[in-house]
Amino acid sequence: MLAIWLLALGVLSRLVIHSWNFTPVIAIALFGGVYLKKKQAVLLPLALFAVTDMILGFHNVMLFTWGSVVLIALMGLWVKKNKNFKTILGGGLAAAVVFFVVTNVGVWLVSGIYPLTLAGFSECFILAVPFFRNTLAGTLVYSVVLFGAYEIIAARVKDTRLGHVLLD
Repeated sequence: MLAIWLLALGVLSRLVIHSWNFTPVIAIALFGGVYLKKKQAVLLPLALFAVTDMILGFHNVMLFTWGSVVLIALMGLWVKKNKNFKTILGGGLAAAVVFFVVTNVGVWLVSGIYPLTLAGFSECFILAVPFFRNTLAGTLVYSVVLFGAYEIIAARVKDTRLGHVLLD
């Protein structure tokens, strides 16, 4: 049930008008790694991108985009074993950096926009910095919201009849 809500939130967030890269997608991948079963955690961000890329359009950097969120979901599995405020915050920061690095390497390698030289690599990353600000801000804000809301709700419903439905 949680995976379906996260998928719906992620799809909606990519389809509504928003500031560039200020979405919960990376936070959802990290959150899924912490709270979902391993298979669901990996499939969730892939399904999210598959659905939205069918609507928004497929692109030649998809392997890097999709791969980065799978890596982030796997990072969430590590956070799960060491879950506390610092690991969640550090995981969000690391997740934003992983997404930025992996996707920009992809843009540099396959987009044809930048020459495959050190200068082209540098230009690609420098021009992507404004997007990283929004990626980082969105990831951190949505991580606090997702993790915080989940923990508050879990504490309130864990001993109720619906607790197993909402938290499993």
